[in-house]
Amino acid sequence: MVSIEAVLFDLHGSLGYVENPLKEDEIPECLTSKGYEVSPQSLWAARMFVSFIDYPKYGYSSWSSYLSRILWRLGIKIDKETLQEAVTLLEQREVYKLYPDAAEAVAKAEEAEFKTAVVTTIAHFMFQKAIEPIKKHLDFIMTGFEAGVDKSNPTMYKKVLQILQVSPDQAVMIGDNPSIDVLLPKRLGMKAILLDRENSGEECEDANAIVNDLNEALKVVAAWR
Repeated sequence: MVSIEAVLFDLHGSLGYVENPLKEDEIPECLTSKGYEVSPQSLWAARMFVSFIDYPKYGYSSWSSYLSRILWRLGIKIDKETLQEAVTLLEQREVYKLYPDAAEAVAKAEEAEFKTAVVTTIAHFMFQKAIEPIKKHLDFIMTGFEAGVDKSNPTMYKKVLQILQVSPDQAVMIGDNPSIDVLLPKRLGMKAILLDRENSGEECEDANAIVNDLNEALKVVAAWR
């Protein structure tokens, strides 16, 4: 049996979460109140396009540049004051926090001499403060920009495995999305653990294991090693 040498962690819903996310209509209402007509669905669609297409191509280092690109996609150019008001709202509300078990689990992975990485499409600036406590335990942070693709593209996984210098059968992915965190890695020859934090009893035949927290996941990986 090939030994597991690397543990890859999903970000959103696995390592971290947004405690008080903005509602779909809050930014549109902010902009509309200043005379810019923006509907919630059009803003959401533009944000998804920037997240999955533009960010992997160009990268953005702040909410200001990210939101400006979203509005550019909608053909809207707003004044600096209104842009800053919307950016401030995003900075105050779209804030990532680590789950209580995240720091301990990632530290355990490093202590066990596993190579470690975060694998996510999400822009680095959105979660960089949240992961400061665990950054020293990570060998690499792979976002859409580093990969040049979104996470549903197998290229992202292939690149992070290459950077960590491990083969697919030497790596395990831990995440909460059955399709992207389990099925895709499995197709590449990796092991995959589905994280079911809500203990919903979700079934996933493709998962090598289903756990309720990250420490339980690390116990499973240690047993495989």
